[in-house]
Amino acid sequence: MKPGLAKGTRDFTASEVARRRYIINILQRNFELFGFQPLETPSFENLSTLTGKYGEEGDRLIFKILNSGDYTSKVNQQDWEDKNHQKLTSQISDKALRYDLTVPFARFVAMNHNQLTFPFKRYQIQPVWRADRPQKGRFREFYQCDADVVGSESLLQEIDLVQLYLKSFAELGVSVTIHINNRKILSGLAEFAGITDKLIDFTVALDKLDKIGKEGVVKELLERGIAQESIDKLDFLFTQSDDALENLLQLKEKFAGNETGLKGVEELEFVITQSLNLGVDIQNLVFDITLARGLDYYTGAIFEVKADEVQMGSIGGGGRYDNLTEVFGVKNIPGIGISFGLDRIYLVMEELGLFPEEAVSKVEYLFANFGGDEIVEALKLIKQLREKGVSTELYPEAAKIGKQFTYAEKKGIKNLVFLGEEEIKNGNVTYKGLEAGEQKTVSLEEFLQF
Repeated sequence: MKPGLAKGTRDFTASEVARRRYIINILQRNFELFGFQPLETPSFENLSTLTGKYGEEGDRLIFKILNSGDYTSKVNQQDWEDKNHQKLTSQISDKALRYDLTVPFARFVAMNHNQLTFPFKRYQIQPVWRADRPQKGRFREFYQCDADVVGSESLLQEIDLVQLYLKSFAELGVSVTIHINNRKILSGLAEFAGITDKLIDFTVALDKLDKIGKEGVVKELLERGIAQESIDKLDFLFTQSDDALENLLQLKEKFAGNETGLKGVEELEFVITQSLNLGVDIQNLVFDITLARGLDYYTGAIFEVKADEVQMGSIGGGGRYDNLTEVFGVKNIPGIGISFGLDRIYLVMEELGLFPEEAVSKVEYLFANFGGDEIVEALKLIKQLREKGVSTELYPEAAKIGKQFTYAEKKGIKNLVFLGEEEIKNGNVTYKGLEAGEQKTVSLEEFLQF
């Protein structure tokens, strides 16, 4: 059978792994600079933990795991004959691969809240799985890099997370724009248009604006049972100015007497104003009234980060979820979190040529293999180099020197070392820099020094 990869998954070569680690190391360093501590959770959870947390569309994309053994033994025969997949799923599967890192984190907090110190700040860098349609920048297995704070309602957390985003992307060399909105503003808009009972339908459709355009959103709103009269009231959403604070002022007028909407405007105004006071460029922080992020659990601020120089979906996102642990029986633990899309960040950096040369780890020295007693001396010297933290290897066979050269060049090894009979007798080492093509013979002491 010809081997192949499961759709939406990838192998990573040595250079790709090294570049991914380069990104992860920068993110990890910044997470810890901002006071976040690491956490890891299992790759799969109870299906009941995940379902009902991501909305109808999200639930469909959860990878379910079949029960082990004879998973059909407890299936209701009638459901089987009717092919009722919704009822059958719970009978043949009680586990699922995690869809994101936020819900498992909420489950962890709910289980351990009596032992945690609040506000509790954690970061998590692990793979997640979604049964999505693979396309550029969208995979079925991908890494998320999350930072969350629970146990604080302070809007200073939102400001801190804006700073974390901008600092991290600046160090990666990626120019970004953070789009920001507030779920209370979206609730206020639904109230303003008289469609409060259709809030989820409204936000799910609105969230697709950048993919399907105004006409597509209007069409979907109509299909979801929202009246044309209500849609007309919301027409101003599609003609926003570039001035975030001016747009918020316009909303204040429309939200007169609308408590939820006004609260959202007030919160967002504070976050944007204070971020600007800290030196954030208004070009980097955009109030995007159409930003909805189609997840049911957001209750306040919502973020989406987009690369300025590459056409791609969001490379980061998140928001406030003040009642997420409530579904696990633990009330009054507010939270806010953001995520960095490692795979998309990688694609952006690759396209823009932003990876420094040192991001790819290379072997410093390859010792040529001459066979005989020289091998023993070479191994002794290799041991000394490795103890100094220098990446070194010995070619395993006493092959023709041309073959050893080719191996070093293909692998990107920087230097080829010759420790032959003559060098050993004179206490010297000969090495050739493969990039410059320059060959030198130096004393053993000198070689070990540099």
